[in-house]
Amino acid sequence: MELHTVNIQVAENTSLPDSAQNREYFDHLKKINDVFYDQIKMADQKAAYIFTFLLAFLISSADGRGVFTVTRYAESDMGVMLTSALLALSSVFSVISAILVILPRRNGHGTTLFWGTWERGRVEFIAAAQRGDTAYLFSQYLDNIDTLAVIARGKYRFVGFAFHGLVVTVLSYVLLLAQR
Repeated sequence: MELHTVNIQVAENTSLPDSAQNREYFDHLKKINDVFYDQIKMADQKAAYIFTFLLAFLISSADGRGVFTVTRYAESDMGVMLTSALLALSSVFSVISAILVILPRRNGHGTTLFWGTWERGRVEFIAAAQRGDTAYLFSQYLDNIDTLAVIARGKYRFVGFAFHGLVVTVLSYVLLLAQR
């Protein structure tokens, strides 16, 4: 995933003019940051729901657990074997995809809005605050939005995988029940 960033070049000791129009852009940046952060939380929640559903299904259903036993494949006809294999593979695929959604993401680039880079950015933040450099704040929000966009895109890619795997899991389970 390649991200194209826009770098705002501002002289060291300058700030954005304090106009109503610039305030609108700054407020919009803050809103985008909040929306992207919420979307990341929603991706994690969706993955947790899928994971919980699959775990409950595999624990509570004898047929769900049975697809992971050798006897299921040794004692069944070809249709049941293929459907059982599809159920097993799709449920494992979904669980792994859901786990990949919630795994932490690492990014070498960070802003003062991320706790993991605060120690490094603290001095720079204080210096910008002393200069009254609002362009620094604008840049920090813009950089953070770029980072959040990459994280959200990756998380939702795996949410999509987990959801599609869940659909295949449910359909193969219904097909397995119909074969019994």
